[in-house]
Amino acid sequence: MRTSLKVVDNSGAKRVACIQALKGKKGARLGDTIVCSVKEAQPGGKVKKGEVHYGVVVRAAMPKGRCDGSEVKFDDNAVVLINKHGEPIGTRVFGPVPHELRKKKHVKILSLAEHIA
Repeated sequence: MRTSLKVVDNSGAKRVACIQALKGKKGARLGDTIVCSVKEAQPGGKVKKGEVHYGVVVRAAMPKGRCDGSEVKFDDNAVVLINKHGEPIGTRVFGPVPHELRKKKHVKILSLAEHIA
């Protein structure tokens, strides 16, 4: 909670702050859905500053172990904004996205991503 995250889609938001992780008490991991508030937004975008949206964590600085023994870790914390039905608000996703999102039923985000890590 209160973590500042980078937005990596073209919805118009630049930075959001996490209000609540929707699963578990430990916080959000890769692929988890969060409730976030828009802190910085581009003028003329789909979302405005101060609005509350759902988001999916697509990059996290905390290491996540994979079943083959390797670990995946990113340099920043990043999120993709989604609507109530789980569909992305933007039409493009920038930067690498882990393939663990497939297990969490976020296949639409994977199809929009330019690089899958």
